Amino acid sequence: MSKTAGIVIIGNEVLSGKTQDTNSYFLCTELRQLGVEVQKISTIQDDIELIGLEVAAFSKRFDFVFTTGGVGPTHDDVTIDGIAHGFAVRVVRHPDIEKRMRQRLGGDVNEARLRMANVPEGAVLLATEALFAPVINIDNVYVFPGIPKILQERFHDIKERFRDAPYFLKSVFVRYGEGVIASALNDLLLKFPHLLLGSYPVLDLPDYKVKVTLESKDSKYLENALQTFIASLPKDAVHRIE
Repeated sequence: MSKTAGIVIIGNEVLSGKTQDTNSYFLCTELRQLGVEVQKISTIQDDIELIGLEVAAFSKRFDFVFTTGGVGPTHDDVTIDGIAHGFAVRVVRHPDIEKRMRQRLGGDVNEARLRMANVPEGAVLLATEALFAPVINIDNVYVFPGIPKILQERFHDIKERFRDAPYFLKSVFVRYGEGVIASALNDLLLKFPHLLLGSYPVLDLPDYKVKVTLESKDSKYLENALQTFIASLPKDAVHRIE
């Protein structure tokens, strides 16, 4: 079985259309390359109780949970409070983060900035080479900042801890539409029930009309499924295979 993941995007700015979420796409892409199956993405408001309920539910359901957003110094940055609420622990000030902030900022440190040193009690810091905004880990939950550049840097620092057996992928570009190949796809899944099969229509391209993806963690299983699928299509149906 693959390791599973859920992603919780936190921020009123995403739900109101003020900010476009690119973090979930990045995490899905990276986790797939690591062999992890993302099964759910949730986008929620900056609300302590809602964050707590959602993260706690995700934590019980998935092997890994990734949250983004809501870890800054302002009034709407309530992710830490929400996660602490969900795990029924206190919010505490982490001495290492506070020390770094005081060393770096000196007299410019204020209470708002020190809120960024708060963590749920029992949390562990990861990617600690970064001065600010390390990854906060409690149980199987990994708390990332919402700024895409920082999130990407922090994720790359710790991504190997999530690595699982890889997915093998084959893509078949088919000249016929989905209505023509639907029965072949259905039959393929009956013969290979553990195959991850996707069918994606393409508009306005002269060479092919559907991109079919076949995935498995078993390379031999995948190859057998691929050959079975190709054999089930009309002889001129396949434009190319990648």
